[in-house]
Amino acid sequence: MFKYLWMVTQDLFITVILTALMHAVLSRLSGRRGRLFHGIAMGTGVLASIALAAVKFNTRLIISSRWNHTIYAFVLGLTLAFLILAILFGRRENRPFHAGSVLLCTVGSLLSAALIFYSLPGVLLYPFSFNTMGQGYFSSYYLVRMAGWLGALVLLLILARLTYVCAVSLRRYGPLPAILSAGLLSFAVYCFGRFFAPWVNRAKWLNWPVKYTDAAWGWIGSWMMFTANHSMLFIWAVAALPVLTAVLLICQGSVIREPYDNSAQLRKLKARNRRWRRAAAGLLACVVLCAVILTAVKAGDTKQAELSAPEAYTVDPEAGVVLVSVENVSDGHLHRFEYQTEKNINVRWIVVKKPGSAAFGVGLDACEVCGNAGYFERNGQIICKRCDVVMNINTIGFRGGCNPIPLPYEVRDGNLVFRLSDLIAGEKEFR
Repeated sequence: MFKYLWMVTQDLFITVILTALMHAVLSRLSGRRGRLFHGIAMGTGVLASIALAAVKFNTRLIISSRWNHTIYAFVLGLTLAFLILAILFGRRENRPFHAGSVLLCTVGSLLSAALIFYSLPGVLLYPFSFNTMGQGYFSSYYLVRMAGWLGALVLLLILARLTYVCAVSLRRYGPLPAILSAGLLSFAVYCFGRFFAPWVNRAKWLNWPVKYTDAAWGWIGSWMMFTANHSMLFIWAVAALPVLTAVLLICQGSVIREPYDNSAQLRKLKARNRRWRRAAAGLLACVVLCAVILTAVKAGDTKQAELSAPEAYTVDPEAGVVLVSVENVSDGHLHRFEYQTEKNINVRWIVVKKPGSAAFGVGLDACEVCGNAGYFERNGQIICKRCDVVMNINTIGFRGGCNPIPLPYEVRDGNLVFRLSDLIAGEKEFR
């Protein structure tokens, strides 16, 4: 659940803020026509994203780095064009719908559609990549992950709505295009760094080295690496925009500047100011919640679980077996063991007593899907360290899915008996 909560929030946060601010700017600039232009563009971006996601899902289409390069170039070009046009034609609101306004609305609408098309298709495909352990779309595995995915989308929709409401409510129009321009400029700087990534990887046609080196690429390569490693920095820069908008609206709603003739008009103005302050408070709350998701929730979800230390066992080299006391592994908890082969490869295996049964779940501490990442115990559940899928303890010992690779054993004289030959055969899983 938490994985897709922070992933969706991270993928769409910049797009949501910038498109909401763009909708507010075009609404203030050209009124109903500006809203109509931009609304159609956003709808087109969503439909195009759905179409691309459907094509990728049905054809297993893999987007190449050249495609990403084209998207970055298109977004970067539209961003720079909008910034220039905003300086020329976007400094005053409610201007007549002349050629400059049409051009500004067109470029702004295209930019919003491109931002949506850039970020949304991958998010739409997340529900089709949920690991359900073969239990289908109505299993708890799937529904929990779907809850995180839907929760993030609902939160971002509320954030977009409150950002728009607060932006269009600002009394002065001047700060609004400045706030939007700051966000677009920040995103343009990020796109500029990512724009060169496909060139660094695939620049043979320019006779440049394929691999990145400081000597060959200088500051361009350094900036490319900076944007790749510090993408969250640009998210925080954009997150400051709705915060600034909310603060300006709170300041605006703290005093009544308009003249009034009677107490009824005064009450109406006070009610309006309260609505402004509530909208601003809601916006700040949404931004704070997104910040918590992108920091604490993400850190907790991506924290690497530590594997428990291997436990003791007895080796009988003459019989070629390893002996593990049944008494030591009958408490229902996960027990891990490790054997070092002659090739200095540590082969790990796990044992857990199955609930309500005398049988044991036994397997290598690795699976065919996630490799040798291993398993750990959390709140009585056995969990894959790599994909965070909860194992059904009763199926441990059976092949398939993310289950541990089965390891043969026998119960003899109060011991679980493992053949050394079977452990040595598991070397290939731990190289």
